[in-house]
Amino acid sequence: MDYKKTLEDIQKALSELNEDNKKIPIIVEGEKDIEALRKLDINGTIVSLNKGISITDFCDHLADSYKEIIILTDWDRRGGYLCHAIKKNLEGRVNCNIYYRSTFAKNSMIRTVEGLPSWIETLKDKLKS
Repeated sequence: MDYKKTLEDIQKALSELNEDNKKIPIIVEGEKDIEALRKLDINGTIVSLNKGISITDFCDHLADSYKEIIILTDWDRRGGYLCHAIKKNLEGRVNCNIYYRSTFAKNSMIRTVEGLPSWIETLKDKLKS
C-alpha cells in the first residue's frame, strides 16, 4: 500500500467533503460518527439516523428538509444496507451523493466512519518511520 498516496487521497476527499458540507448535510449512522467527523474539522450539518424511527419516516423527513444529501454510512454490510435503503427511499425526491463513502472505503483498511481519525493518524505515523 502506498501510504503517502492513500493519505493524500483521504485528505483531499476530507477537504472536498468539508466544502460540500457547507451546503449539503451528511447522513451518518450514529453519534460516534458525528464525533469522528468533528475531529476531522467537518463542521457543517451532520444528521444521525434516528434509531427511534423507521428508515421510511427518516427519509420522509430528509425529503421535506433537503434537496441533496451526502450518505456516509459505514462501509460494512449494515452500512451498505442502510445506504441502499436511504437511496431507494429518496429516489426521485433527493439527490444522494455516495462519492465520499466510496472514496473512504477504497482508501482505508477500516470499515467505519468513527475509525477515520485513528486511521489517518496511523498513516501519518507510518510515513514518519
